[in-house]
Amino acid sequence: MIDLILAFFILIGGIVLVIFSSKYAVKHSAMLATALGISPLIIGITLVSIGTDISEIFNSIISCSLGHGDIDVGDSVGSDLTQLTLIFGILPIVCGAFHIHRRDIIILGSCEVLSLIVIFAIVEKGYITRLNAIFLVFSLLIYIWLIYNSNKDSIQHRIEILEISKPTKKKKFHFLIAVIGFAGVTISAYLIVQSVIFISQAINIHEYIISFFILAIGTSLPELVVDFQALRAGHHSIAIGDIVGSCIVDSTLSIGIGQVFFPQAVTAELAVPTILYTLIVSIIVIIVIAVRQKMDKKAGVFFIFLYLGAYLLLFNIIV
Repeated sequence: MIDLILAFFILIGGIVLVIFSSKYAVKHSAMLATALGISPLIIGITLVSIGTDISEIFNSIISCSLGHGDIDVGDSVGSDLTQLTLIFGILPIVCGAFHIHRRDIIILGSCEVLSLIVIFAIVEKGYITRLNAIFLVFSLLIYIWLIYNSNKDSIQHRIEILEISKPTKKKKFHFLIAVIGFAGVTISAYLIVQSVIFISQAINIHEYIISFFILAIGTSLPELVVDFQALRAGHHSIAIGDIVGSCIVDSTLSIGIGQVFFPQAVTAELAVPTILYTLIVSIIVIIVIAVRQKMDKKAGVFFIFLYLGAYLLLFNIIV
Protein backbone atom coordinates (compact mmCIF):
# COMPACT_ATOMS: atom_id res chain seq x y z
CA MET A 1 0.00 0.00 0.00
CA ILE A 2 2.82 2.41 0.89
CA ASP A 3 4.53 1.66 -2.43
CA LEU A 4 1.28 2.38 -4.28
CA ILE A 5 0.79 5.71 -2.49
CA LEU A 6 4.40 6.61 -3.23
CA ALA A 7 3.86 5.75 -6.91
CA PHE A 8 0.85 8.09 -7.06
CA PHE A 9 2.91 10.91 -5.52
CA ILE A 10 5.71 10.25 -8.01
CA LEU A 11 3.16 10.40 -10.84
CA ILE A 12 1.78 13.73 -9.60
CA GLY A 13 5.28 15.08 -8.96
CA GLY A 14 6.39 13.99 -12.42
CA ILE A 15 3.43 15.78 -14.02
CA VAL A 16 4.16 18.99 -12.09
CA LEU A 17 7.85 18.79 -12.99
CA VAL A 18 7.17 18.17 -16.68
CA ILE A 19 4.83 21.20 -16.85
CA PHE A 20 7.43 23.61 -15.44
CA SER A 21 10.38 21.99 -17.23
CA SER A 22 8.69 22.06 -20.63
CA LYS A 23 7.78 25.73 -20.19
CA TYR A 24 11.37 26.79 -19.56
CA ALA A 25 12.76 24.38 -22.17
CA VAL A 26 10.57 25.85 -24.91
CA LYS A 27 10.90 29.47 -23.80
CA HIS A 28 14.69 29.52 -23.59
CA SER A 29 15.13 27.39 -26.72
CA ALA A 30 13.06 29.98 -28.56
CA MET A 31 15.03 32.85 -27.02
CA LEU A 32 18.29 31.15 -27.98
CA ALA A 33 17.01 30.70 -31.53
CA THR A 34 16.07 34.40 -31.62
CA ALA A 35 19.53 35.39 -30.37
CA LEU A 36 21.06 33.24 -33.12
CA GLY A 37 19.06 35.17 -35.72
CA ILE A 38 16.50 32.50 -36.58
CA SER A 39 13.27 33.91 -38.00
CA PRO A 40 10.35 34.34 -35.56
CA LEU A 41 8.23 32.62 -38.21
CA ILE A 42 10.32 29.43 -37.97
CA ILE A 43 10.30 29.62 -34.17
CA GLY A 44 6.53 30.07 -34.11
CA ILE A 45 5.85 27.18 -36.49
CA THR A 46 8.14 24.76 -34.66
CA LEU A 47 8.93 25.39 -31.00
CA VAL A 48 5.94 27.51 -30.04
CA SER A 49 3.41 25.39 -31.94
CA ILE A 50 4.41 22.18 -30.17
CA GLY A 51 5.46 23.77 -26.89
CA THR A 52 2.54 22.59 -24.75
CA ASP A 53 2.90 19.05 -26.14
CA ILE A 54 6.48 18.49 -24.99
CA SER A 55 5.26 16.27 -22.15
CA GLU A 56 3.35 13.91 -24.49
CA ILE A 57 6.28 13.85 -26.93
CA PHE A 58 8.81 12.83 -24.28
CA ASN A 59 6.36 10.36 -22.73
CA SER A 60 6.09 8.75 -26.17
CA ILE A 61 9.83 8.33 -26.51
CA ILE A 62 10.37 7.06 -22.96
CA SER A 63 7.39 4.69 -22.90
CA CYS A 64 8.23 3.15 -26.29
CA SER A 65 11.90 2.78 -25.34
CA LEU A 66 10.77 0.79 -22.28
CA GLY A 67 8.46 -1.39 -24.38
CA HIS A 68 5.12 0.14 -23.32
CA GLY A 69 3.43 1.42 -26.48
CA ASP A 70 0.03 1.47 -24.76
CA ILE A 71 1.16 4.33 -22.52
CA ASP A 72 2.24 6.29 -25.61
CA VAL A 73 -1.06 5.86 -27.48
CA GLY A 74 -3.22 6.10 -24.35
CA ASP A 75 -1.67 9.38 -23.22
CA SER A 76 -1.76 11.00 -26.67
CA VAL A 77 -5.32 9.97 -27.61
CA GLY A 78 -6.53 10.68 -24.07
CA SER A 79 -5.00 14.16 -24.31
CA ASP A 80 -6.91 14.70 -27.56
CA LEU A 81 -10.20 13.93 -25.85
CA THR A 82 -9.35 15.82 -22.65
CA GLN A 83 -8.28 19.00 -24.41
CA LEU A 84 -11.13 19.11 -26.90
CA THR A 85 -13.84 18.47 -24.28
CA LEU A 86 -12.79 18.96 -20.65
CA ILE A 87 -10.24 21.78 -21.16
CA PHE A 88 -12.32 23.48 -23.85
CA GLY A 89 -15.38 23.14 -21.64
CA ILE A 90 -13.77 24.65 -18.56
CA LEU A 91 -12.52 27.79 -20.33
CA PRO A 92 -15.88 29.57 -20.97
CA ILE A 93 -17.11 28.60 -17.51
CA VAL A 94 -14.09 30.23 -15.86
CA CYS A 95 -13.27 33.01 -18.35
CA GLY A 96 -16.66 33.77 -19.89
CA ALA A 97 -17.92 33.41 -23.46
CA PHE A 98 -15.64 34.06 -26.43
CA HIS A 99 -16.10 34.15 -30.21
CA ILE A 100 -14.56 31.61 -32.60
CA HIS A 101 -14.26 32.11 -36.35
CA ARG A 102 -16.02 29.40 -38.33
CA ARG A 103 -13.17 29.18 -40.84
CA ASP A 104 -10.63 28.44 -38.09
CA ILE A 105 -12.58 25.58 -36.54
CA ILE A 106 -13.41 24.03 -39.91
CA ILE A 107 -9.79 24.02 -41.11
CA LEU A 108 -8.24 22.99 -37.81
CA GLY A 109 -11.04 20.58 -36.96
CA SER A 110 -10.78 18.85 -40.32
CA CYS A 111 -7.06 18.28 -39.73
CA GLU A 112 -7.81 16.87 -36.29
CA VAL A 113 -10.49 14.49 -37.58
CA LEU A 114 -8.27 13.34 -40.44
CA SER A 115 -5.37 12.64 -38.07
CA LEU A 116 -7.65 10.57 -35.80
CA ILE A 117 -8.94 8.57 -38.77
CA VAL A 118 -5.35 7.75 -39.71
CA ILE A 119 -4.57 6.71 -36.12
CA PHE A 120 -7.68 4.51 -36.03
CA ALA A 121 -6.68 2.77 -39.27
CA ILE A 122 -3.15 2.13 -37.97
CA VAL A 123 -3.93 1.07 -34.40
CA GLU A 124 -6.76 -1.24 -35.48
CA LYS A 125 -4.07 -3.70 -36.60
CA GLY A 126 -2.71 -3.93 -33.05
CA TYR A 127 0.72 -2.49 -33.78
CA ILE A 128 2.42 0.60 -35.23
CA THR A 129 5.16 -0.08 -37.75
CA ARG A 130 8.15 2.23 -38.15
CA LEU A 131 6.84 3.25 -41.57
CA ASN A 132 3.46 4.15 -40.07
CA ALA A 133 5.19 6.16 -37.36
CA ILE A 134 7.33 8.06 -39.87
CA PHE A 135 4.17 8.88 -41.85
CA LEU A 136 2.50 10.22 -38.69
CA VAL A 137 5.45 12.42 -37.80
CA PHE A 138 5.85 13.91 -41.27
CA SER A 139 2.12 14.43 -41.73
CA LEU A 140 2.42 17.04 -38.99
CA LEU A 141 4.30 19.27 -41.44
CA ILE A 142 1.19 19.53 -43.62
CA TYR A 143 -1.02 20.24 -40.63
CA ILE A 144 1.38 22.87 -39.26
CA TRP A 145 1.33 24.65 -42.63
CA LEU A 146 -2.48 24.71 -42.50
CA ILE A 147 -2.46 25.74 -38.83
CA TYR A 148 -0.09 28.62 -39.46
CA ASN A 149 -1.99 29.93 -42.45
CA SER A 150 -5.28 29.86 -40.57
CA ASN A 151 -3.94 31.01 -37.20
CA LYS A 152 -1.01 33.36 -37.76
CA ASP A 153 -2.25 35.75 -35.09
CA SER A 154 -2.46 32.94 -32.54
CA ILE A 155 1.12 31.76 -33.12
CA GLN A 156 2.48 35.31 -33.17
CA HIS A 157 0.69 36.06 -29.91
CA ARG A 158 2.12 32.95 -28.26
CA ILE A 159 5.57 34.23 -29.20
CA GLU A 160 4.69 37.49 -27.45
CA ILE A 161 3.45 35.61 -24.35
CA LEU A 162 6.78 33.79 -24.12
CA GLU A 163 8.55 37.17 -24.46
CA ILE A 164 11.14 35.80 -26.86
CA SER A 165 11.30 38.75 -29.26
CA LYS A 166 14.04 40.51 -27.25
CA PRO A 167 16.33 38.12 -25.39
CA THR A 168 17.75 39.89 -22.34
CA LYS A 169 20.43 37.33 -21.45
CA LYS A 170 23.45 35.90 -23.24
CA LYS A 171 23.20 32.92 -25.54
CA LYS A 172 25.04 30.66 -23.06
CA PHE A 173 22.45 31.43 -20.38
CA HIS A 174 19.50 30.53 -22.62
CA PHE A 175 21.33 27.39 -23.79
CA LEU A 176 21.98 26.30 -20.20
CA ILE A 177 18.37 26.87 -19.06
CA ALA A 178 17.05 25.09 -22.16
CA VAL A 179 19.29 22.08 -21.48
CA ILE A 180 18.19 22.01 -17.83
CA GLY A 181 14.56 22.27 -18.95
CA PHE A 182 14.81 19.38 -21.40
CA ALA A 183 16.69 17.33 -18.80
CA GLY A 184 13.83 17.99 -16.39
CA VAL A 185 11.30 16.91 -19.03
CA THR A 186 13.25 13.70 -19.68
CA ILE A 187 13.55 12.82 -15.99
CA SER A 188 9.90 13.62 -15.28
CA ALA A 189 8.74 11.62 -18.34
CA TYR A 190 10.72 8.61 -17.07
CA LEU A 191 9.19 8.97 -13.59
CA ILE A 192 5.70 9.30 -15.06
CA VAL A 193 6.02 6.21 -17.24
CA GLN A 194 7.54 4.09 -14.47
CA SER A 195 4.84 5.15 -11.99
CA VAL A 196 2.08 4.33 -14.50
CA ILE A 197 3.61 0.89 -15.05
CA PHE A 198 3.83 0.25 -11.29
CA ILE A 199 0.30 1.53 -10.56
CA SER A 200 -1.09 -0.55 -13.42
CA GLN A 201 0.47 -3.73 -12.04
CA ALA A 202 -0.40 -2.93 -8.41
CA ILE A 203 -4.12 -2.30 -8.92
CA ASN A 204 -4.47 -4.65 -11.90
CA ILE A 205 -5.79 -2.00 -14.30
CA HIS A 206 -4.36 -1.87 -17.80
CA GLU A 207 -1.76 0.85 -18.35
CA TYR A 208 -3.63 2.05 -21.45
CA ILE A 209 -6.66 2.90 -19.30
CA ILE A 210 -4.55 4.73 -16.70
CA SER A 211 -2.78 6.68 -19.45
CA PHE A 212 -5.99 7.55 -21.29
CA PHE A 213 -8.06 8.61 -18.27
CA ILE A 214 -5.54 9.83 -15.67
CA LEU A 215 -2.18 10.66 -17.25
CA ALA A 216 -3.86 12.54 -20.12
CA ILE A 217 -5.43 15.00 -17.68
CA GLY A 218 -2.04 15.84 -16.20
CA THR A 219 -0.29 16.29 -19.54
CA SER A 220 -3.18 18.48 -20.78
CA LEU A 221 -2.76 21.06 -17.99
CA PRO A 222 -0.26 23.20 -19.98
CA GLU A 223 -2.98 23.90 -22.56
CA LEU A 224 -5.37 25.01 -19.82
CA VAL A 225 -2.78 27.38 -18.35
CA VAL A 226 -1.80 28.92 -21.72
CA ASP A 227 -5.38 29.37 -22.87
CA PHE A 228 -6.54 30.73 -19.52
CA GLN A 229 -3.82 33.41 -19.64
CA ALA A 230 -4.63 34.28 -23.25
CA LEU A 231 -8.39 34.57 -22.64
CA ARG A 232 -7.87 36.75 -19.58
CA ALA A 233 -5.73 39.03 -21.75
CA GLY A 234 -8.53 39.21 -24.34
CA HIS A 235 -6.79 37.14 -27.02
CA HIS A 236 -9.64 34.79 -27.86
CA SER A 237 -8.21 33.43 -31.11
CA ILE A 238 -5.46 31.64 -29.25
CA ALA A 239 -7.88 29.20 -27.59
CA ILE A 240 -8.99 27.35 -30.71
CA GLY A 241 -5.53 27.49 -32.27
CA ASP A 242 -3.82 26.09 -29.20
CA ILE A 243 -6.34 23.42 -28.23
CA VAL A 244 -7.10 21.95 -31.64
CA GLY A 245 -3.53 22.51 -32.82
CA SER A 246 -2.30 20.64 -29.75
CA CYS A 247 -4.71 17.78 -30.50
CA ILE A 248 -3.27 17.53 -34.01
CA VAL A 249 0.28 17.36 -32.60
CA ASP A 250 -0.85 14.64 -30.18
CA SER A 251 -2.38 12.61 -33.03
CA THR A 252 0.75 12.79 -35.16
CA LEU A 253 4.10 13.68 -33.61
CA SER A 254 3.32 12.69 -30.01
CA ILE A 255 2.17 9.20 -30.97
CA GLY A 256 4.61 8.65 -33.81
CA ILE A 257 7.94 9.93 -32.50
CA GLY A 258 8.50 7.16 -29.97
CA GLN A 259 7.33 4.52 -32.44
CA VAL A 260 9.83 5.74 -35.05
CA PHE A 261 12.71 4.65 -32.82
CA PHE A 262 11.00 1.83 -30.90
CA PRO A 263 7.99 0.34 -32.78
CA GLN A 264 5.56 -1.21 -30.29
CA ALA A 265 2.41 -3.28 -30.21
CA VAL A 266 -0.81 -1.65 -29.00
CA THR A 267 -3.77 -3.28 -27.25
CA ALA A 268 -6.34 -2.79 -30.02
CA GLU A 269 -9.21 -3.99 -27.81
CA LEU A 270 -8.73 -0.86 -25.68
CA ALA A 271 -7.30 1.58 -28.20
CA VAL A 272 -9.87 1.14 -30.97
CA PRO A 273 -13.04 2.01 -28.95
CA THR A 274 -11.36 5.00 -27.24
CA ILE A 275 -10.02 6.36 -30.54
CA LEU A 276 -13.42 5.87 -32.15
CA TYR A 277 -15.13 7.68 -29.27
CA THR A 278 -12.59 10.53 -29.49
CA LEU A 279 -13.19 10.76 -33.24
CA ILE A 280 -16.99 10.93 -32.87
CA VAL A 281 -16.74 13.48 -30.07
CA SER A 282 -14.31 15.59 -32.12
CA ILE A 283 -16.80 15.75 -34.98
CA ILE A 284 -19.58 16.76 -32.56
CA VAL A 285 -17.43 19.49 -30.99
CA ILE A 286 -16.41 20.88 -34.38
CA ILE A 287 -20.00 20.96 -35.66
CA VAL A 288 -21.29 22.65 -32.48
CA ILE A 289 -18.61 25.36 -32.61
CA ALA A 290 -18.92 25.88 -36.38
CA VAL A 291 -22.69 26.36 -36.10
CA ARG A 292 -22.68 28.54 -32.97
CA GLN A 293 -19.35 30.36 -33.65
CA LYS A 294 -18.81 30.91 -29.96
CA MET A 295 -17.95 29.16 -26.72
CA ASP A 296 -20.19 29.91 -23.75
CA LYS A 297 -21.16 28.15 -20.54
CA LYS A 298 -23.83 26.05 -22.24
CA ALA A 299 -21.33 24.69 -24.75
CA GLY A 300 -18.77 24.28 -21.97
CA VAL A 301 -21.09 22.14 -19.85
CA PHE A 302 -22.06 20.08 -22.91
CA PHE A 303 -18.40 19.43 -23.78
CA ILE A 304 -17.63 18.37 -20.19
CA PHE A 305 -20.50 15.88 -20.36
CA LEU A 306 -19.01 14.55 -23.60
CA TYR A 307 -15.78 13.98 -21.71
CA LEU A 308 -17.57 12.21 -18.85
CA GLY A 309 -19.24 9.99 -21.44
CA ALA A 310 -15.85 8.35 -21.92
CA TYR A 311 -16.18 6.87 -18.43
CA LEU A 312 -19.34 5.07 -19.53
CA LEU A 313 -17.24 3.70 -22.37
CA LEU A 314 -14.63 2.65 -19.82
CA PHE A 315 -17.26 0.78 -17.83
CA ASN A 316 -18.38 -1.11 -20.92
CA ILE A 317 -14.78 -1.97 -21.83
CA ILE A 318 -14.00 -3.31 -18.37
CA VAL A 319 -17.25 -5.27 -18.10
